[in-house]
Amino acid sequence: MTNLNKILIFIFILFLSNCTEKYTYTGKVFNNEIDFTQLQNKNDLIKILGKPNFIDPIEKKYLYFSEKKLEKNFFSEEIVDRKLIVFNLNQNDTIKSFSEYNLNNENEINIVKEETSNTLIEQGLLEQIFGGVGTTPQDTQ
Repeated sequence: MTNLNKILIFIFILFLSNCTEKYTYTGKVFNNEIDFTQLQNKNDLIKILGKPNFIDPIEKKYLYFSEKKLEKNFFSEEIVDRKLIVFNLNQNDTIKSFSEYNLNNENEINIVKEETSNTLIEQGLLEQIFGGVGTTPQDTQ
């Protein structure tokens, strides 16, 4: 075979491999037969679904996330399915309620737009570097 034939075969194989569709899963893969209303407490939850992706210790929420993407080629990526399941637990670790969000109702999630102020951004570069040099501590009396 000549070098030109080898190069053409390589380009053809590379072209064919880029045309295949590939599914990518992120997070948990849920069994569609699971009835979340039957889960009673934290032990049932962890036994059936495994450890959560995120635990909110303040509000006692367990969050489970799952996403399925379809990649047709290098430039084309589409989210086929996305689920976020939030379980609210009470003080006794029993499930108080749960919410399920998917691609159809993801706009119902309210995102807080408040930001924490940062005084370092307002200062100049020299103030950031030499801000504490030469200043005397203030009296606390």
